[in-house]
Amino acid sequence: MQSNSAKDDSDEMEIIPSEHNGTVHETKNEDSGDIHRAEENQKSNIDPNLYLYDDDLATRPHISTFISSIANYENTIPAATDPDAKPAAPSARMGTLIGVFLPCIQNIFGVILFIRLTWVVGTAGAVCGFLIVLTCCCVTMLTAISMSAIATNGVVPAGGSYFMISRSLGPEFGGAVGMLFYTGTTLAAAMYIVGAVEIVLTYMAPWASIFGDFTKDAEAMYNNFRVYGTILLIFMGLIVFVGVKFVNKFATVALACVILSIIAVYVGIFDNIHGNEKLYMCVLGNRLLKDIPLDNCTKGDPFMVDIYCPGGKCDDYYLANNVTRVKGIKGLSSGVFYDNIFPSFLEKGQFISYGKNPTDIENTSGQSYNQIMADITTSFTLLIGIFFPSVTGIMAGSNRSGDLADAQKSIPIGTICAILTTSTVYLSSVMFFAGTVDNLLLRDKFGQSIGGKLVVANIAWPNQWVILIGSFLSTLGAGLQSLTGAPRLLQAIARDEIIPFLAPFAKSSSRGEPTRALLLTIVICQCGILLGNVDLLAPLLSMFFLMCYGFVNLACAVQTLLRTPNWRPRFKFYHWSLSLIGLTLCISVMIMTSWYFALIAMGMAIIIYKYIEYRGAEKEWGDGIRGMALTAARYSLLRLEEGPPHTKNWRPQILVLSKLNDNLLPKYRKIFSFATQLKAGKGLTICVSVIKGDHTKIANKAVDAKSTLRKYMTDEKVKGFCDVLVAQQIGEGLSSVVQTIGLGGMKPNTVIVGWPYSWRQEGRNSWKTFIQTVRTVAACHMALLVPKGINFYPESNHKIGGNIDIWWIVHDGGLLMLLPFLLKQHRTWRNCKLRIFTVAQIEDNSIQMKKDLKTFLYHLRIEADVEVVEMNNSDISAYTYERTLMMEQRNQMLRALGLNKKENSKVVQTIVDHHYDATKTASKVRFADPTIEEIQNHDSQNDEKRNSIDLDGPEQEDAPETTSSKDDSTEKADGDLKSSVKPDEFNVRRMHTAIKLNEVIVEKSQDAQLVIMNLPGPPREVRAERESNYMEFLEVLTEGLEKVLMVRGGGREVITIYS
Repeated sequence: MQSNSAKDDSDEMEIIPSEHNGTVHETKNEDSGDIHRAEENQKSNIDPNLYLYDDDLATRPHISTFISSIANYENTIPAATDPDAKPAAPSARMGTLIGVFLPCIQNIFGVILFIRLTWVVGTAGAVCGFLIVLTCCCVTMLTAISMSAIATNGVVPAGGSYFMISRSLGPEFGGAVGMLFYTGTTLAAAMYIVGAVEIVLTYMAPWASIFGDFTKDAEAMYNNFRVYGTILLIFMGLIVFVGVKFVNKFATVALACVILSIIAVYVGIFDNIHGNEKLYMCVLGNRLLKDIPLDNCTKGDPFMVDIYCPGGKCDDYYLANNVTRVKGIKGLSSGVFYDNIFPSFLEKGQFISYGKNPTDIENTSGQSYNQIMADITTSFTLLIGIFFPSVTGIMAGSNRSGDLADAQKSIPIGTICAILTTSTVYLSSVMFFAGTVDNLLLRDKFGQSIGGKLVVANIAWPNQWVILIGSFLSTLGAGLQSLTGAPRLLQAIARDEIIPFLAPFAKSSSRGEPTRALLLTIVICQCGILLGNVDLLAPLLSMFFLMCYGFVNLACAVQTLLRTPNWRPRFKFYHWSLSLIGLTLCISVMIMTSWYFALIAMGMAIIIYKYIEYRGAEKEWGDGIRGMALTAARYSLLRLEEGPPHTKNWRPQILVLSKLNDNLLPKYRKIFSFATQLKAGKGLTICVSVIKGDHTKIANKAVDAKSTLRKYMTDEKVKGFCDVLVAQQIGEGLSSVVQTIGLGGMKPNTVIVGWPYSWRQEGRNSWKTFIQTVRTVAACHMALLVPKGINFYPESNHKIGGNIDIWWIVHDGGLLMLLPFLLKQHRTWRNCKLRIFTVAQIEDNSIQMKKDLKTFLYHLRIEADVEVVEMNNSDISAYTYERTLMMEQRNQMLRALGLNKKENSKVVQTIVDHHYDATKTASKVRFADPTIEEIQNHDSQNDEKRNSIDLDGPEQEDAPETTSSKDDSTEKADGDLKSSVKPDEFNVRRMHTAIKLNEVIVEKSQDAQLVIMNLPGPPREVRAERESNYMEFLEVLTEGLEKVLMVRGGGREVITIYS
């Protein structure tokens, strides 16, 4: 950005008489030569092709040296380390099948499949049962889609949902979800243990009951479960404490058991397609009976009479109905499916019977005899809560992300395929069970009507023991996995130090095991076992898993709607609406299943959230609504002030420095469009202009200029604020704006400043203001964007196609990678493709560079074509020497000429035109200040032809009499300088870099819609010649390119591979 009025160069530079020009210049060259020779000795190792960036290489490494470590690029907060823990062993690099698919299969298939699914189908019917399973599967599928988006948005270390949520929604949500997930996993272990005990006591060894015949007393059964469950928990806890390796090996056995059991069930269904003649039930009227030997299943049998006619008085229902034997497994060909279509929900204490006749289901006599009754009140929503644990376990893949060869590919594919596989098994099982098994037997939860046998086991081939042993081992394996994973999750939460009272559980044992966390897990698991009933445990732990899945969906929806720059999932098949549907389903299922359990889970989450948020926080009491609003604003600003944002939260907060013309109108309207496109409608933008003068005298002008600036912002849909500053010097005003703009943590971090197109005409003031701004921005550690050819940039309502080319010369915090991604979020640039070029020297391994750069981009989730351009260390050409010499001649001539502003402008342009004509360096487009045409309309016709610029095409260079405005003394000075001055080697090297890079860039990117490149650092010396040369180098570097964006980072990383 430049000042509105140029200052006479005579105030800034010493005017030297023309007759002494030669002597003075020789002395000057000798002095500068000594300085440059010292610099050359220090920088002799800099490649000649990159000498223009030598000042940057101390802090910004060249890509050829940086690229070797780029594949292992890392920028995140390091995890807390435990000095007591052993060094971690090298992780295995597992693929999708072993690392994700099979672990998810093992965790999803669980105890509910074997001991409750048939009962769910019989109670809910085929239609409602199918809807129950489908609803649960939809919840997990939508959650898996959201989880895949989060998991592929960078590297996800082990930690599963806790890591993903805490890094997406913050520590408050992360801590709450982590504790919910931990509690759910611990209660799942309790459910697996109780389920395993139920399988053994009910179906394998009923003689082991220590509380009598539990078939006649439900409380006796649950007491057995409590005692044996406690014993089994202690045994499993010792296994986890002593040998985790055994747990991991046993997992393979458990997985094999569950797969073989499911295969056995499917084979048995088709093997019994015509029914099973070995399995019959005894039925009184429409009621199902238990503990009746089939030989005694007749109405007149003394065994039946003794039961139903005690003391000679028979039961009325017994007298009114017959006793029959009914085949339990009728087969698919029997048509029993039609009897199982409709639901048969019962109240607790009602009899299990065919139909819904009150006479059959109501216990009017007060005696149950040997008739089977419903032990709980059933409903559609309750069955969802009981069945839902069967579909949990979808986080198993993301928990192992650290062991995967390609987590971003394996997690989505493996998890979704596992859900599709298990959902297919569950949904088909609903249909097959409904079409194979009699309705009464399906509703017999514990198989009491068939002698205490497991219904699924009697369907399987070749016999029931395949299912009994397989289901027990798989349930035991799932319980061990839960007892192994839960303590590690608790330890991870404790190590993050977001919940202070968990600090003791961050410690590891001498073997690196979370012993303290394991003890707490066993205590909580024991509380679950004391419930003693799978039907109570299942809905409770469903609440915790549903809350966890709901937060995963919420995190994905929030990230998608906010469109943060770091949100770049490699998994593309997601949408915020799917996440919101998943969130709604989770909340709905929670409330429908058990509102009081839902309140417990929600209350726990809110308490943890508030505890993390307000621990140690200063309380502020407001006064009314406005006081609350002010307190909230102050609290937010103070939190932003706590420290710089993490890399993944970095987004450009833009400060646009807009230059005004003499009419106080912004000179470059499209700079506002560019800011809008870069922000894509998100965040705030501050636009500022500086007017030279005394604020007490031109305050009204400042108000008018601000109004005009606001109108431009509104027209270009720039969301933000604007302001106008009046200062005595433009440069000082800009420096003040850059240093002080913003409030607290809401400060801009990126500055957009226009290129000074007329720096040759306006003299030193123009480039001095620009370079001073560049230096101020760098000192404030802010990023700088300099769009050149801004008038050729597209409007915000246009759509363009083509390439956005990034020329990555030095590593600048990743800003060059982030900017094109942000531009592509706007509809204007969305159809453009990214191409990334980097420069390799002859000694570099360009093939390896390209491979590593592709790996880096893959982890960044940025799709782009990569090309490594090899540049040979060629000799400096005569053209480079001639171009450098002309640049120095122009500088010396300007020092020698004491001219006023108008003459200065004419002579400078004449010299420029003369040099360009001499070197024949016509470019595709010559950038110039659009307002020059207005000034030059008052000059002569020849001047107009020579100086005017056509913004829609190249500048005309064939204007006649290009030296007509030069007087004789000027020509003489030019001739003397050509003969006496030799180009400075320091400048020659930089000119060589600019020319060679420009040749390569023009060759590759001349037709690109936008070229983004590193902006070389300004000269450290505040000298007019060095600053003028710097501007000339930038002109040469961008020559022949229509739209260029020069970028200089603020000295910090702005992009990360992590989620």
